[in-house]
Amino acid sequence: MRIGELAKRAGTSTRTLRYYESRGLLPARRSVNGYRVYGDDDLRLVEQIRTLQDFGFGLEETRPFVECLRAGHPSGDSCPASLEVYRDKLAELDALLDRLREVRAQVSARLAQAEAQAPPEPEPRCQLRG
Repeated sequence: MRIGELAKRAGTSTRTLRYYESRGLLPARRSVNGYRVYGDDDLRLVEQIRTLQDFGFGLEETRPFVECLRAGHPSGDSCPASLEVYRDKLAELDALLDRLREVRAQVSARLAQAEAQAPPEPEPRCQLRG
């Protein structure tokens, strides 16, 4: 398949595919007339990259998964390097969650303090219409 078809099937743009190629993540094979030619394995690579990016992985973090697929493994996450990237990402997410919990506790404490110091709101007055 050519680049346009790959982009359509993968749900991305040709520009993105060319970028992946420039980063060494997507191999570039050329036909006799110079067109980029891709196979189903390339579609699997792009789908793996896109899925990981949807999960918040950076493009470079997808490299071990791509290399795992290129090595002939049925899944990009079945290699030791891929598993290590998963572990690193989980550690990063855990640290972010811990930090968010800390910030939430600080904001909650500030809110409680501010509410305790705030003057009471005036009672609404009932106005008669006449």
